[in-house]
Amino acid sequence: MIKDTRQQDTVLTSKSKFSVKSQWASVVIISSVLLVYLYLTQSSADLSIEKSTVQLGTVERGNLERDINAIGKIVAANAPVIYSPAVGRVTLLVNPGDTITDKQALAKINSPELVNLLSQEQVSLQSLEFESDRQILQTRRELLLQEQQLNVAAVSLNAAKREFRRSEIAIQDNLISQIDYEKSQDDLTRAVLDFEHEQKQALLNKDSLNFETKTQGAVIERQKLVVNEIQRQVNNLTLYSPVAGIVGNWLTTQQSAVALSQPLMTIVDLTAFEAELSVPESYADEIGIGMPALLQVSGQLMHGTLSAISPEVINRQVTTRVRFDNQQLTNLRQNQRLTARIILETKTDVLMVRRGAFLDSGRSGEGKIIYLVNQDMATKQTVSFGTSSLSHIELTAGVEVGDQLIISSVDRFKNAEQIALR
Repeated sequence: MIKDTRQQDTVLTSKSKFSVKSQWASVVIISSVLLVYLYLTQSSADLSIEKSTVQLGTVERGNLERDINAIGKIVAANAPVIYSPAVGRVTLLVNPGDTITDKQALAKINSPELVNLLSQEQVSLQSLEFESDRQILQTRRELLLQEQQLNVAAVSLNAAKREFRRSEIAIQDNLISQIDYEKSQDDLTRAVLDFEHEQKQALLNKDSLNFETKTQGAVIERQKLVVNEIQRQVNNLTLYSPVAGIVGNWLTTQQSAVALSQPLMTIVDLTAFEAELSVPESYADEIGIGMPALLQVSGQLMHGTLSAISPEVINRQVTTRVRFDNQQLTNLRQNQRLTARIILETKTDVLMVRRGAFLDSGRSGEGKIIYLVNQDMATKQTVSFGTSSLSHIELTAGVEVGDQLIISSVDRFKNAEQIALR
């Protein structure tokens, strides 16, 4: 016989009516309090909006940088162009993109006319040197002849003196006539004059010969300068790199005929880069040489200084140059794109808040209207603004550190004094 299940059953006692009523009363009281609170809040606010539809910003104290954004590219600060030094046919020894060292040969110019001109001038110089040697021999010959003539005049003078002394003795003893005595005296005078003339003539001839020698030497020196100049031009027919770097582009073709000063190729110095930035025309009056700049290139943050500003405006843009500040530049390439911030002004220890649409709305006669948020209530308030940057704006009056402001547009608030945020 199967037993019943009474032993497994549990007896349940029903709750008292008082407990159920207590729970319902609690719910009613709490709901009433919430409704009263909401009613009081809504009644004190002029407008009620969803809190999720506004954007908030916190007032903070810090350093504010007034800056502008710019885009640009990397350019070589030193990118020399190699030119042809003479008329001829060029042989290019390196290709575009090749890495080169300082003083490495880049190209050669074949100029037969210049080489032939050098040979002609060298022969002319040799001929002048031969002529100078002949002039020296001729000078020595003439000096020797002049010395001989001077010696002969000296001998004649001594003979005349001796003959005059003999005549003086003879005239005292009446051995010769007065006429013979006077003749010996005239002979002595003539010998003295001849000797003095030969002395002066010797000095004059010596000076003249020295002058001719110097003149010939000057002609030779001039010809040496001509030869050296043409030799320099011939040596320059082989073109060398002025810097270490890479070959940029050929500006002519292999084995082509080139003219004097015709561009042949460009060289890029990899150790000297600058940034070329395009700044909007509206900021042209605010930027100046020496301003700091922060540049972002392929994930690298670099510091630089504005070094040049173009005097002209092209397509509403002003071109500027930024020189990097003593940094080890790696993995940079010519014409590589970059972004930059030019710091126009830096203010320290100021109250500021993030920029937002509220800057273009909520104007009043005394300043800008903002809404200061306190818990779930936003109160209208007038503040004064100072310097602004791309991300923040300075608050000069009306707020304190830690205040929360509505930084989204306030036009839809319709100038309400208080707004409830639900």
